Amino acid sequence: MIEGILETALYADDLDKAEAFYDGVLGLEKIRRGGNRHIFYRCGSGVLLIFNPAETETLIADDPFPVPTHGTRGPGHVCFIVRHDDLDAMRSRLQQAGIPVESELTWPNGACSIYFRDPAGNSLECASRTLWTS
Repeated sequence: MIEGILETALYADDLDKAEAFYDGVLGLEKIRRGGNRHIFYRCGSGVLLIFNPAETETLIADDPFPVPTHGTRGPGHVCFIVRHDDLDAMRSRLQQAGIPVESELTWPNGACSIYFRDPAGNSLECASRTLWTS
């Protein structure tokens, strides 16, 4: 019955740094920022949610959308789909922004991945669409 992932969440204590990174370095389209609580980004057909865990651990009084509390500490992980031809461009973009690539892998099926970190320490991966095909 599950068809895919609609949204995924990462957590960052400093949303200003996160916003500068996801807007400026990765170039994601921002949907909206909600103060010091969250930033939402368009990511292909899905949405990337960046939450401040200190804010999402408490309920908002009279919230018209009473989402249950949540939050986590420590680095998370997300993998972005990048066309194989764009991996070099992404690597260059990261290098120009002073973001080190921690690892580069070519998987047994020929898919490629690069790993790096956002300012909150989350492990980010850009990979070919074919990563999970055999």
